[in-house]
Amino acid sequence: MKILTFEDIKSLNIDALTCYKWVEEGLKLKKDALLPAKISLKPQEGIFYNTMPVLLPTAESNYGGVKLVTRYPERNPSIEADILLYNLKNGKRAALMDGTWITTVRTGAVAAHSIKLFAKQDFSKIGLIGLGNTSRAMLTVLLSIYPNKKLNIKLKKYKEQHLLFAERFSSNKNITFSFCDNYEDVVTDSDVIVSAVTYFDGDICSDKCFKEGCLLVPIHTRGFTNCDLFFDKIFADDTNHVRSFKNFNKFKSFAEVADVVTGKVKGRENEKERIIAYNIGIALHDIYFAGKIYEMISNSECNVKSMDMDMLGPKEKFWL
Repeated sequence: MKILTFEDIKSLNIDALTCYKWVEEGLKLKKDALLPAKISLKPQEGIFYNTMPVLLPTAESNYGGVKLVTRYPERNPSIEADILLYNLKNGKRAALMDGTWITTVRTGAVAAHSIKLFAKQDFSKIGLIGLGNTSRAMLTVLLSIYPNKKLNIKLKKYKEQHLLFAERFSSNKNITFSFCDNYEDVVTDSDVIVSAVTYFDGDICSDKCFKEGCLLVPIHTRGFTNCDLFFDKIFADDTNHVRSFKNFNKFKSFAEVADVVTGKVKGRENEKERIIAYNIGIALHDIYFAGKIYEMISNSECNVKSMDMDMLGPKEKFWL
């Protein structure tokens, strides 16, 4: 069994378009996956231990395993994860690996995938709430998909994070940044709204802020229950993730993202539809990414060593 650290994985320099491709490939395998709902244990407010198992008995993957992701608000980074990967051909443990890199990058790539899949064709204004590594991953992938598209990115001011975020992407001349004082300013007139904030006490914007034709991508779900009631179409990465939402039975239209990818249902049908894409996060992507990374390292000259478990995660607050 290999032990793969955060730095082992990061050093592979996996490009953004490859991550986008893995997201798409993983979604196409969803119908063949054994994917139970994740188990979430919350010993106290703000802290959680989420256990996410999946088996992918397919020719494209044939891996299985479990991801354990934890959140401690005062820890840096607050969210960390570990993955135990199995080879389904023989049942042997393939690797114990850092899951923080995979969780962050696949989550950002999934959000970018949702934008390409559901946003109206001429989108140009993106309201971005939450400016950590996940949002950086999302924008990195999105810019790889649309290298020549001109975008205005609206950022909620928060300490110095909006300045650091803008500086991170300052070399891209197709982007301009606008800094907003409140959430309503971020959302109003945005074609796409992406929220990567892990916790909100309640809904953050009134209905009138969400213009006709917009796409809302809540990577973490709190803050937008009012939108469930008037948006035209709602999609999610897994039905079980949203079935317990208080407004689930009031959705105007609902389907899984994978069904759009495989052509079973239609996504956006006109430029006026307001659409939500709930990206809660499925272990399918974690294990699919983990299998690909394991194969990359196994087929290379990488010198992978066993290390102290405390070294599986990153130490910098912003590493993307």
